[in-house]
Amino acid sequence: MNLKKIIQKDIENALIKIGLIDCNPIIISNKKIELGHYQLNNLIKIASISKLEPYELFKIIIFNMKKEHEYMYKKITFSQPGFINIFINNHWISEQLEKIFISSRLGINYVKSQNIVIDYSSPNIAKEMHVGHLRSTIIGDVMARTLDFLGHNVIRANHIGDWGTQFGMLIAYLENKKLKNYDISLSKLEEFYCKAKKKYDIDQLFAKKSREYVVKLQNGDQYCYSIWKKLVSITMVENYKIYKRLNVTLKENHTMGESLYNKMLPNIIQDLQKKKIAIKKDGSIIVFLKEFKNRLGESMGVVIQKQDQGFLYSTTDIACFKYRYQILHADRIIYYTDSRQNQHLMQAWTIAKKANYISQDLSLEHHMFGMMLSKNKRPFKTRDGNTIKLSALLDEAIERAMYLIKNKKSNLSKKKLTQLANIIGISAVKYADLSKNRNTNYVFDWDEMLSFEGNTAPYIQYAYTRIISILKKSIIPINKLKEKIILKKTSEINLAIKILEFEEIILLISKRGTPHILCKYLYQLATSFSNFYQNCSILFSKKIKTRKTRLKLSILTAKTLKKGLNMLGITVVKKM
Repeated sequence: MNLKKIIQKDIENALIKIGLIDCNPIIISNKKIELGHYQLNNLIKIASISKLEPYELFKIIIFNMKKEHEYMYKKITFSQPGFINIFINNHWISEQLEKIFISSRLGINYVKSQNIVIDYSSPNIAKEMHVGHLRSTIIGDVMARTLDFLGHNVIRANHIGDWGTQFGMLIAYLENKKLKNYDISLSKLEEFYCKAKKKYDIDQLFAKKSREYVVKLQNGDQYCYSIWKKLVSITMVENYKIYKRLNVTLKENHTMGESLYNKMLPNIIQDLQKKKIAIKKDGSIIVFLKEFKNRLGESMGVVIQKQDQGFLYSTTDIACFKYRYQILHADRIIYYTDSRQNQHLMQAWTIAKKANYISQDLSLEHHMFGMMLSKNKRPFKTRDGNTIKLSALLDEAIERAMYLIKNKKSNLSKKKLTQLANIIGISAVKYADLSKNRNTNYVFDWDEMLSFEGNTAPYIQYAYTRIISILKKSIIPINKLKEKIILKKTSEINLAIKILEFEEIILLISKRGTPHILCKYLYQLATSFSNFYQNCSILFSKKIKTRKTRLKLSILTAKTLKKGLNMLGITVVKKM
């Protein structure tokens, strides 16, 4: 149920009748409920276009609004200097709640399905995942879950960095070390990589050998390939343990690394040259793009093959776009990477379009995000300046949650304490990140994220457990809640409207990829329930019909909270 959309459409149709087209009426939730549940927020602007006074336009809109939704509106009023306030009919709200009460999907219909590729997480091989991977992984996963729920064919693409110069360095280093057994830990492998990188930077012979190994690997050399495969396996086994801890839906079959496109690259180089999109210059193959300018104001050159015949990230991404459009039949491609990747992606996208590897109307969206900062507003790192490992961050979250629970409850078994600490700790970290606008940086604060007050995971989870506790105490079985919902008190009506807004929020996220909107909604829903709980007796109201209405509202709230948290990849608990 998208209340704002219904109201907006009715006002749009009323304006069309008087010749006002594309006015885009803006409907917002009214902060002062006594003035109305919703408000038309740009009446003054529309009035100026129509050359009418706001109150005159208000009267015309009311007269011309669709009769089919007349029953939906209790009353519509005008307030100075130019606002239309809309009150929703209690009986209409009740009817909508009844529909979603019996729906397994909370009344949300499936949309027309598209093939949507979501590129997220994308860790590098031979390195442990660090805090910088958190945002891409969990924000991308919320989008995947949301689009899944709406009925789209979601193709999760974990574009791992499993190709390139680093493998040449590692193979050369492991050969120098005369290592025959590659049964090593990921932390050890990362140590080897760091040492190999230092050697690569200062030892020209080692650098030359490394580059030769890269070319051999790209050309299918079996010796290099066998080592590469082992290095990838060591890394991804550990990464999928992290995904499981984070309750992220990425699985092994979602891995689509750079290596997947390797066999396509020689043909793409030849084809781009044949089409005169790429030229050979100083031994390298380059595409000059007039759409991008360098510091001198000249067309920017994008190298797609180096002098040593090695390929670059740009070449891989061109192949990646081609593969996703021609093989996966993508209608929409969404990337979750930071802003530094934007120009690189746009250049590869432009080349793919010029070569007709993708259609002109294929949708590419780069959902960029800000950084996680420490309290001093600098990148979140350890005291010695190293990047914090994601596993270490999650371990600390669980330890802090354990301490918090022990201070509140001491009668839990060790097993249940551990389970609860895992859920609360990791949920708190995820929610703290997801509740911030992805377009901005945010300050990481342990005390804030583990608080049972405010817009936090523990607060939302506790609201859910409170409702479950109420329902357990009820002597009325759910299958006996047959009477229609009757809304009388303000806190009942406010909670009911908030429940009905869930679909609007889900559709908004599916377009924008902004989970913080859902977090804000769940917080408002939990707060609305708290107000309802304080003002309306649920289990002990005198009238049985009132009791059943309030139990139904409680059940709908719990279902909505659970579904919303599930879309965030956050687990609910029945006891806290």
